[in-house]
Amino acid sequence: MLGEMTEEQFVEDRRTQRAIERSFEIIGEALLRLVRDFPAVAERIPEHRRVIDFRNVLAHGYDIVDTRLVYGLARTRLPALLAALRAAR
Repeated sequence: MLGEMTEEQFVEDRRTQRAIERSFEIIGEALLRLVRDFPAVAERIPEHRRVIDFRNVLAHGYDIVDTRLVYGLARTRLPALLAALRAAR
């Protein structure tokens, strides 16, 4: 989703920031439901609790969200998380 976008470009691009944040919110909400409905499957997702907690920060603590942290997580953690979610199907 970020393609070749640099951190500085991300910081200046509110539309992309919101898209990435919303994606994290959706993934976190889906994991929350997975924990509730299929806990054994959720356990196969690394750091699912941290993803859910991050979703809560994005949804409820939007005034304290660090844009550079969001960029870093999207670059470093999101690809592995998406791969784990696909594998857990």
